[in-house]
Order: sequence, then C-alpha cells, then structure tokens
Amino acid sequence: MRPPVEPSAAFASCPERHGTGSEKWDRWAGRDVLPAWVADMDFRAPDEVLAALHARVDHGVFGYTHEPPGFRPALCGHLARRHGWEVDPDWIVAAPGVVTALALTARLCAGPGDDILTFTPVYPPFLTLPGLAGRGCVRVPLVEAAAAWSIDFDALAAAAGASRAKLLWLCHPHNPTGTVWSRAALLRVADVAERHGITVVSDEIWADLVLDDDAGHVPFASLDHPAARRAITLVAPSKTWNLAGLGCAAAIIRDESLRRRFRTAGGGLVPMVNPLGYAAAEAAWQHGDAWRRELLAILRHHRTLVLDRVAMIPGLSCRAWQATYLAWIDCRATGVSDPQAACEAAGLGPSDGRTFGLPGFIRLNTACPADRLAVALDRLAAAFAPG
Repeated sequence: MRPPVEPSAAFASCPERHGTGSEKWDRWAGRDVLPAWVADMDFRAPDEVLAALHARVDHGVFGYTHEPPGFRPALCGHLARRHGWEVDPDWIVAAPGVVTALALTARLCAGPGDDILTFTPVYPPFLTLPGLAGRGCVRVPLVEAAAAWSIDFDALAAAAGASRAKLLWLCHPHNPTGTVWSRAALLRVADVAERHGITVVSDEIWADLVLDDDAGHVPFASLDHPAARRAITLVAPSKTWNLAGLGCAAAIIRDESLRRRFRTAGGGLVPMVNPLGYAAAEAAWQHGDAWRRELLAILRHHRTLVLDRVAMIPGLSCRAWQATYLAWIDCRATGVSDPQAACEAAGLGPSDGRTFGLPGFIRLNTACPADRLAVALDRLAAAFAPG
C-alpha cells in the first residue's frame, strides 16, 4: 500500500474560481452546490507552464499564428519518453481542441448516412457529434463485471457488419469508466476495423494520467497492424496539466492522404490555435513531468478515499478506475430514480450518467484539494442517506 500523500502547496489549495468565467463553477451559480462534474481540475497549472505563458505575453504581439517550430518536436519527445512511441513530426496536425478534431473526422472519413461506432457509456460528444454531422451513431455497450469494464467483441463485430460504419471512435483511456485498454484488446479492435474497412479514431487525451503501474498506455496507432497505420490519434495537454481553456490539441495521422484531407477539412470554419495555447502545450510536454508525477500520487490517494467512502454508502458501488481523475459511480441499487437530482439536492454537482448513455450512474471529478473532496463525499453520502 502506498503511504499517505502530503501534497505540496500546488495541490493543497486552489484559487477562487467564482466570477472567473469558469464553466465548472458557474453551472450552479447562486446555489450551494459543489461542482464535481466537467473534467477540469481546480489546481493551478505548473509553474513552468505559467512562466512560458508570461514570456509569451511579454512578447506583446498576438497575430495570426501557425504551429511554432517547437510544437511538434515537444510532442514527439513527450510521446517517445512517456509511451515509447516514435512519431514522425510530419504526422502531426494542430487543432483547437480534441472535440473539434473529433468532429472533423466525422466529416472527413464518413459521408451522409454513414455510421460511427462507439462504446457506451462514453464521453457525451461521442454520442452527439455524429448526428450533428449527419452520421449515424451505433452504440456498442461495454460489458460490466465485478472488477472491470470490457469490450464485447462479438457485439462489436456484429455492429460493424450490420451497419454502414466507416469510423470507430475509441476513447482510450476510457471516459467515464477509467479503463485502460490492453494491447490484446486493442489488437482485437484493430482486427474488426481491418475486416470491415473502418478507420479508428483514438481519443488519447487521458493517456498521461494512468494511475496503475501495471496498466501502461499503448497508443493505438503504435500497434503493428494495418488498421493502426491508417488510424487517427487525438492528443492534448489539457487534461493532464489543466489547460483546457487554452484550446490546443493535435491529431497524429500517419496516412499522408488522410492527413492532407484533415488539414483542409476545417477550412473557413475551424479557427487556428492561439499562441498562448501553443506556448502552454510546449512547456507542459517539455517541462511538466515532475508536476504530473506529483499529481498522479494525489489522484491515487483520492481514488482510495472515494472507493472507501462509496463502499460505506448503501446501494452505491464503484470499480477502481485505472486512469483519469473521474469516479464512475453506480447508483442503481439505491432505489433512487434520479441520482443526479438527489446529489444536487444534497449540494453536490456531479455529471449525470444519462448524458454518457447509461442512466443510474454519476461521474464524480476528484481533481481538487483533499478537503474539498471530503466535503463532496459527505454530500454524496447525504444524497443517498436512508429516509
């Protein structure tokens, strides 16, 4: 068992976020509801990132900006160090966010009336973006087991064969369950994709927040498989270093034709990445690993706190998540018909499982100081107290 965590000042407290335009904190403005929903952290970004932002601001000019010379090398170095994945810089295309890039793939790799496969439950844009692009969304439910969530490969193959699927959107590591897909599972996904001519789009935004030492992240596109060679990988520093508001991500596309089409797909519609986003991303990938390692220790400790407390609340259950800072809590055995409403009435604001495609669950964000998490867990208990 790991020793108790004594957080440094960077993680022991956080700035006041009310009145700062925070989507997370403004959702229940004027009500005593502690927000624990959208996946951003309450911690300040690393000092190295803040220093890079200050330096860029001191430059004083914020004109139209394309990828600066250090952007691709910083990402390539990070992927090689963290995941052993050697990426050619020419494969990288900047984007103003992973969700934007995901939306572009719906228009790039599928036509009107075509389908996109995805595993449910899943991050809500995976369910809403296909329809906005005039594509169908084919849901393949994950299998629930006592210890973990897994892929039903028979159901995946059946869905691929029965639909007009051109894409498979893979959330890897998975949000909201926190599952880290194994190499063996990824190869089986690749086999299905290859057999049915499906392009895999792998959202790997959570890849740097794997909590378990024995559950290393394997980039889908790093597999020795034909489907991996034509895959699209989406990455960003936003979840790991709390930079979501700066809007900087990247698509990694090995296939030259596909990459060229991706570059032009958002023309006239998708904005360029802003210069501060580039500066923050470079600094995070190059200098943010010590901060990331301390964050992981905090998140592991918070996972233990949540699992222990949930086990004490009748009717609630939660599998240990391998990655992310998100607890996916099963409330179905409580008899409460609307867990989200019960939590909000008790002063807690998680994410509603219905938006992920699975009613009866809530998703709880644990990336906050420990004293604030303790309040959240007290309110969680109150939400499901008998009588």
